[in-house]
Amino acid sequence: MSNNIVWHDYHIKKLQRAKQKKQKSCILWFTGLSGSGKSTLANALEVKLYELNFHTYLLDGDNVRYGLNKDLGFDENSRVESIRRIGEVSKLFIDSGIITLTAFISPFIKDRQMVRDLVEENEFIEIFVDTPLSICEERDPKGLYKRARDGEIQEFTGISSPYEKPDNAEIHILNAELTIEQNIDKIILYLKINGYINA
Repeated sequence: MSNNIVWHDYHIKKLQRAKQKKQKSCILWFTGLSGSGKSTLANALEVKLYELNFHTYLLDGDNVRYGLNKDLGFDENSRVESIRRIGEVSKLFIDSGIITLTAFISPFIKDRQMVRDLVEENEFIEIFVDTPLSICEERDPKGLYKRARDGEIQEFTGISSPYEKPDNAEIHILNAELTIEQNIDKIILYLKINGYINA
């Protein structure tokens, strides 16, 4: 980092921005295999929070590759850099008082911990969308599992590259057992109990 860079303190702080929005800013970090339902659940949750008049923004793995991460590939180093960038963007959203939802496979524990370490305690809420590989592969909405099985995609999470399940996710979603409405209710209840929203 250059010695010419000096941090500029703002007059309006994170707590003031969040108080104005009547919420506590945080990152809701959805992690799970491709096809586990992360994006579907994150989208539905954002709709629910919007209906409850809370301020949110959703960052999705595929969408950010059209802009912020368009220069990155899918090798391990690129994946780490992708998560680092998303973590830094999410940190800015937290500072703005926003509830940030992110939907990324983010297969490695150390990378998710890296993002957790960027923010204050209790600002990172890990949501493990736990869907069996067999169901994800059966869904295969983008045809990626078939291509991975055929050897067309290297280092594909769950097939030729590991997915490291969270040890102690704040919210554990058993996606094959509950409806999307039940899963949303579970997350909303967590946010209420822990003071992120009042609704």
